[in-house]
Amino acid sequence: MGLPIIFSIDDDLQVLRAISRDLKTHYRDKYKVLSTASVKEALETLLDLQNKGEEVAIFISDQRMPEMQGVDFLEKAMVFFPYAKRVLLTAYSDTDAAIKAINEVQLDYYLMKPWDPPEEKLYPAIDELLNDWQGNYRPVFRGIKVIGYQFSPKSHEIKDFLAGNLVPYLWLDAASSDQAKQIITTNGLTPADYPCVVFEDGNILKTPTLPEVASHIGLNATVKLPIYDVVIIGAGPAGLAASVYGASEGLSTLLIERKAPGGQAGTSSRIENYLGFPSGLSGADLTRRAITQATRFGTEFISPQYVKEIKLKDQYKTIVLGDDTELNAKAVVITTGVDYRKLETDGIADFTGRGIYYGAASTEAPTCGQKEVFVLGGGNSAGQAAMYLSKFAKAVYIVVRKNDLTSSMSSYLIDQLHNATNVKVLGCTEILQASGDEHLEELKLVDLNTSGERSVKADALFIFIGAKPYTDWIGSEVIKSDKGFIETGRDLKSYDNFRQVWKKDRDPFLLETSSPGIFAAGDVRAGAMNRVTSAVGEGSMAISFVHQYLSES
Repeated sequence: MGLPIIFSIDDDLQVLRAISRDLKTHYRDKYKVLSTASVKEALETLLDLQNKGEEVAIFISDQRMPEMQGVDFLEKAMVFFPYAKRVLLTAYSDTDAAIKAINEVQLDYYLMKPWDPPEEKLYPAIDELLNDWQGNYRPVFRGIKVIGYQFSPKSHEIKDFLAGNLVPYLWLDAASSDQAKQIITTNGLTPADYPCVVFEDGNILKTPTLPEVASHIGLNATVKLPIYDVVIIGAGPAGLAASVYGASEGLSTLLIERKAPGGQAGTSSRIENYLGFPSGLSGADLTRRAITQATRFGTEFISPQYVKEIKLKDQYKTIVLGDDTELNAKAVVITTGVDYRKLETDGIADFTGRGIYYGAASTEAPTCGQKEVFVLGGGNSAGQAAMYLSKFAKAVYIVVRKNDLTSSMSSYLIDQLHNATNVKVLGCTEILQASGDEHLEELKLVDLNTSGERSVKADALFIFIGAKPYTDWIGSEVIKSDKGFIETGRDLKSYDNFRQVWKKDRDPFLLETSSPGIFAAGDVRAGAMNRVTSAVGEGSMAISFVHQYLSES
């Protein structure tokens, strides 16, 4: 973090040089001293400092300046840094104005010119003010700030994107945060600008797209090479493992992710059954380690970017990206994973992003303090989310169609949920309707045993109801099951059209699709085990088959 700032302004350059010299001589080790002779420049600088997250400890302003009187300048400066101490430089004839300013702008001190010697007339007064400021000073967050409304789908999308890409940020609610209101006022922002993102360099993006945010946080959205040995589509556990092994074994490797790395596993608050981590680790931590490992070995990573088509030409695969950029690959590994299935119940779509979320428990959990929260689903992802939410919420209710969780959730999670005093399982229950005004406020539930209906207060609903593969973009040359999962290996032989699309003398490798040189791994593959460990194993195994395929060429 940068040093707090002592900010001085005086239109008399000789006086300005003198005060700056004396301040730097005494305070340069603990404070940054900035000075200017222009009020216009000063106000522009203060806006920039505020947006960057800097902190001004004390203002020292001359009273008589042609652009603006010092008292008026201090009044404007208070808008940017309301907790800074305020000192007025005065001549003997300005004493009355200084005394008046004590009431009008809460002036902390007025300093008579000249102040020689500073050891007697300057430093003791400034020391006392700085000590007082330090006693109440709390360092501000210096990273990215997101300003918007809590129940805004666009705000949720940006928060989810930053969290998924492991980028720290501070959420500021435009309606309730004093810091947000200050930034809004000083930058002249309006509700039409929300959500807006304030970056560390002070730049502000209003209602930005995800690629715009990605560009400002340094994510690579363009490719560097005209052809790659292997392109991996999807940065979940399988894709991350494939990228680590591909790059470490000397293959030019490109990893493409449409949202954020980690997939559904990346949003998990705690993975406790992953080999080698007896106390568990979060999905974000696993993702961070894997991305660091992959990039260290030389994997290129682009995000957010999606693939809309794979075109086959001779032995090469042409990858068509969402922005119509084309790149060539010798082999492709599809690890796009699965998406949460949408709940078609009445009212759900109306409040998605406004109190109803698919996954994303870690992103929205801090806003659930002392609230009534519901989790729909009985799998491990739902259980992990419920445990994490229980740290914040007043009560967490898990809604499942079955009597209990024993047939769908790991026993260690069931035990944890049982011991959580504010978690309750609502068995044999369905959601019939979601309702509210501008955000979710109520759910209508039905008891499947008695058909009895009741309405309950609900501040948030997190949905984990199974998954569908992200394969709609894949062409007919890759055979899929009737549920959309990619078929691989010997299972392809059971399809009547297999021989029509497979033109090799050999049989497909274990993880190879019906298109030679295109492989599938992880949850997107038919017959996958839907476990993080198995996805990692398949991703690394896919690279072994990539080597075998490339050796044929």
